[in-house]
Amino acid sequence: MFGLRLRQTEGFFTSVLILMGLDLAVPDHTTLSRRASKRRLPDGRRQHQARGKGHVHVLIDSTGLEIYGAGKWLEEKHSAKSRRNWRKLHLALDASSGDIIAHVMTDQDAGDASQVEALLDQIDAPIGQFTADGAYDGSPTYDAVTWHSAGATVVIPPRANAVKRPDADPLSQRDRHIAAINTDGRMKWQAATAYGKRSLVETAIGRYKSIIGYRLRARSFGAQQTEVSIGCAVLNRMLACARPKSVRCKTVTA
Repeated sequence: MFGLRLRQTEGFFTSVLILMGLDLAVPDHTTLSRRASKRRLPDGRRQHQARGKGHVHVLIDSTGLEIYGAGKWLEEKHSAKSRRNWRKLHLALDASSGDIIAHVMTDQDAGDASQVEALLDQIDAPIGQFTADGAYDGSPTYDAVTWHSAGATVVIPPRANAVKRPDADPLSQRDRHIAAINTDGRMKWQAATAYGKRSLVETAIGRYKSIIGYRLRARSFGAQQTEVSIGCAVLNRMLACARPKSVRCKTVTA
C-alpha cells in the first residue's frame, strides 16, 4: 500500500516494532523476496465462508497491470522501442459487500471468458446472480456458472447483432435476454436485470490501481501472483475497517 521496496519494507517494520516495544525479529529483504516467489492460494474463500451470507451476487471484470522490466529501462536509457508487456488481473466481487472474493492473474493474451471457471472455483458460496460485461458473452460462461450453481441468474448483455438460436433450449437465459432487449430496449433490460451493479467491480478496479498501483513491482510470475494476492487482501481489510452504510431515506409529505 505504501509502495515500498523490500529493503524499505524491512526498515519500516523494524521501526514499527520498536515503537510498539516488541522484541521481534523482522525478516530481511532476501527472505521476503524468497517467500514471495512461493505461490499461495487466495484467502477470499475462507473469509467469505466466515460471513455465511448464503447466495451471493458475483460481479466479474478484468484489467491490465503493467510490468516494469528491462524493456522499460532500455526505452528510458537508450530510446529503444520495446513491446509493452502486461499482466491481466481478473476479479470477482461480492456486490453486497464489495469484497474481492476471487482473483486470477494471467498473461495479456488470456481471454476474459476463459478465466470464469477458475474464478468460480474459488467461491464456495452458492451464486444467486452472475453479472459481467459483453466480453463474457458465450456458452462457456453460461456453462461454467450453471455447473457451479444450477439456479444462478446470468446477466450478460448479448452482442448487438445477436439472434436466437433455433436449436437452443427453450429455457435459455441468453435467448430470454435477446427477446427482452428486442422488445423493450437495452436500457429497460439493464434496469430490470440490475445490470448497473456491474459498475461496482469497475470501482474496485479503480480502487486497486489508485491504492495498490497500476504496475507490478515483482519480476517473476510467481512473485507477481503473491503481490496481487496481498493487494486484494489489503483492499478487503481496508474496506472492512471503513465500510459506509448507506440507507435510503424517504420523505413523507402530509
